[in-house]
Amino acid sequence: TSVCVVCAGAKSILDLPKTLEFLETQGVCVAGFRTDDFPAFFTPKSGLPVSCRLDSPAAAADLLHCHEALGVSSGVVLAVPVQDDLAAEAASIEEATRRAVEESVAQGVKGNEVTP
Repeated sequence: TSVCVVCAGAKSILDLPKTLEFLETQGVCVAGFRTDDFPAFFTPKSGLPVSCRLDSPAAAADLLHCHEALGVSSGVVLAVPVQDDLAAEAASIEEATRRAVEESVAQGVKGNEVTP
């Protein structure tokens, strides 16, 4: 079933390059809303490109209409970056994520328990 997921990016704890690669292999269009850079959930930029950029709600609607008209069975991710004034500082998020991963490994936490 075709679906559109609107989000601020993937969970910070995920490997974003691998996540985007997986979405690509599944035929999922990853569009950026007013951005060329895939957002990293707490921060507006990850340094990774999106498949396409959409600069208006009308452009997003057009993409979804074309997606449906073509009969594409995969979904669309519409990545909307967090506002700059609400964004976290990227280095502090990366450090907190690194520490959380180390702690989960030390405690034997695995699989979906790592990213509830």
